[in-house]
Amino acid sequence: MEFLEPAFMQRALLAAVLVGITAPAVGIYLVQRRQALMGDGIGHVAMTGVGLGFLMNTNPVWMATLVAIAGAVAMELIRAYGKTRGDLALALLFYGGMAGGVLLINLSPTGSNANLSSFLFGSLSTVSAEDVTTISILAGFVLLVTVGLRRQLFAVSQDEEFARVTGLPVRALNLLIAVTAAVTVTVAMRVVGLLLVSALMVIPVAAAQQLSRSFKTTFVLAVLIGTGVTLSGTITSYYQDVPPGATIVLLAIGVFIALALLAAPLARRRARAAEQAIADCDARCVPGTRRPSDDVTV
Repeated sequence: MEFLEPAFMQRALLAAVLVGITAPAVGIYLVQRRQALMGDGIGHVAMTGVGLGFLMNTNPVWMATLVAIAGAVAMELIRAYGKTRGDLALALLFYGGMAGGVLLINLSPTGSNANLSSFLFGSLSTVSAEDVTTISILAGFVLLVTVGLRRQLFAVSQDEEFARVTGLPVRALNLLIAVTAAVTVTVAMRVVGLLLVSALMVIPVAAAQQLSRSFKTTFVLAVLIGTGVTLSGTITSYYQDVPPGATIVLLAIGVFIALALLAAPLARRRARAAEQAIADCDARCVPGTRRPSDDVTV
């Protein structure tokens, strides 16, 4: 257990666990809403917050959180009201956020390209005790929302019109999902980096869906997969001296491929069983129905 001895690894592993839990917990709602790339867009916008943090000599994580929340709210409003010009507005927001971050961090007397790289791709050695405290607070908020309001968020993610008919505050819940996604991006950026955080929000969910169609089971499996790959990737990066973010994402892709290969024969077996059950029922039932025939003993 040599990797547990350095203090920076203890901090990095704690941050990795929090990221592994929170990213899939939010990602499952984004996948349901077909907004799998939303995290990537928020990551671009958060770069401006990182640059502002260095320029104003404040905590870059907190500043990135505020800017990412503002960007996520803008993205949700554009999605709801942008109509035909929405794609162009989102593109301007994404690219402007990235360009603004690069410019501001280079204008800062304490910022550098090395600082920028650690936020873009993640860095184990730069996770400070203050970062761990900030990540823990933000992760607590994410879990409180994603678990405490799971029924309401799932309803909105599945069918907004049905959720509106049932009396749910659809607009407020949509904004809450966007804000929670923004917070998750800033939670994860110290471990996997802003450019790769979207992958950790989506791939564990996609991997879990290979084995389950139940929302609850998918949620639990995605969190377990996310935690497993973040811990494994963090430990691997310590021993092999490779970027943690890239290692974590590649491990997640590997898990997805393995589960997809495992799920394919299971799916064919279920399909054959279902076809056989229908054939057996047809042999015993009145034609055109699924009601047993009077002259057949069931």
